[in-house]
Amino acid sequence: MAVKGNSAREPRALRLPGAGESAGVGASSPMKTKMRLILAGVVAGLGLTTGGAAQTGDWPGWRGPTQDGHAAPGETAPVTWSETENVVWRAPVRGRGHGSPTVVGDRIYLATADPATQEQLVLAFDRATGKPVWETVVHRGPLETAGHRNTSQASATLAWDGERLFVNFFNAQAVHTTALTADGKVVWQTRVADFTMHQGFGSSPVVHESLVLVTADSRGGGRIAGLDRRTGKIVWEQERPKIANYASPAVVTAAGRTQVVLAGCNLVASFDPLTGKKLWEVAGSTEETVVTAVTDGRRIFVGGGYPKNHAVAIEADGSGKIAWQQNVRVYVPSMLVRDGHVYAVQDAGTVACWKSDTGEELWREKVGKDYYASPVMVGSRIYATSLAGVTAVFEATPASFKLLAQNRLGDEALASPAICGGRVYLRHAKKGEARQEFLWCIGGTKS
Repeated sequence: MAVKGNSAREPRALRLPGAGESAGVGASSPMKTKMRLILAGVVAGLGLTTGGAAQTGDWPGWRGPTQDGHAAPGETAPVTWSETENVVWRAPVRGRGHGSPTVVGDRIYLATADPATQEQLVLAFDRATGKPVWETVVHRGPLETAGHRNTSQASATLAWDGERLFVNFFNAQAVHTTALTADGKVVWQTRVADFTMHQGFGSSPVVHESLVLVTADSRGGGRIAGLDRRTGKIVWEQERPKIANYASPAVVTAAGRTQVVLAGCNLVASFDPLTGKKLWEVAGSTEETVVTAVTDGRRIFVGGGYPKNHAVAIEADGSGKIAWQQNVRVYVPSMLVRDGHVYAVQDAGTVACWKSDTGEELWREKVGKDYYASPVMVGSRIYATSLAGVTAVFEATPASFKLLAQNRLGDEALASPAICGGRVYLRHAKKGEARQEFLWCIGGTKS
């Protein structure tokens, strides 16, 4: 049941740099700062929170405004950058995590875990300057040390519903979902399921109407659940097989109805997102996957990587029909669908374009190696970030592939980009004697 988070505390407001100080490269001009202060006064006078409801120009959760890896229609973004080119600001991030930036209103939110203090936190940054605004400790206690070498204890991306933030953490042998206000105050915290650690935990919460949807698959037994956004009460839940799996739920409209789809555990399963009623289930998916499902309105597309590699298209009407399969490793990066075609960045760095109805491969190209972040599509351009911190930008149409740029920041990246408001937000780390993560804001020339 939902309980107040005993392990959580009130948010700490962080000191902002004063005159002559900077949170990074390219702080706001005095005129811009003045205008933002005027706007903040108007917002306060209207009784609104600074974060505001997600609007055009926001990135409110995992895989963006439409939860499928696409930037909003009409968005533009820089094509080239480096550590010295087109950097608006760079902000150090406390601790370590793989969760992507959630960008809403004046704020950017990140989940992180700090091994020095043994805390799991939510951080808030000012969107214009990158300056820290507040931090809230969600869990205290020993951080898990088991799992894959690339895992983190803050791998989920926060979701925003226009009023509150939602975050998932694995802590004390269980998965918990926590709701916070835009100012960082904990509203509720729910223990969703016990969890047996294998490779790690990284499923992100997904907002749908009155609920927040959460999955927790593990070898001790899995669960998918719908929680009331206001109270944290579990409205519905479905048990899952006792198999390790890492996928986030995907709410899609396919075959004429809204469904929440989840792959892995040797299944692809569909549920009614408001009631939890199982709509259909197809055996044959691989055991472990990380990808979030996408759709073309008729078929569901998922991939996997253990014990077999595959990408598969399944008819979403409950017939159980598999439309096509490809023997490729699309294990971690989620796919993209646009205009009747599927674009997949495979873990090893090969990009492919397939017809969504038949699976016919139209082209295949190599862009790099070791991809764990999911790609983002801006119009016909795809932004794909590798483990080494290199973001490939390429034009992708059914007719052709054209590499436009290879942009490096830092030395390591596992978080997916957020692209909104004409900017690219990236969570990358620089290695050395002490590994340090940074949140980067990339702006400048768009082409």
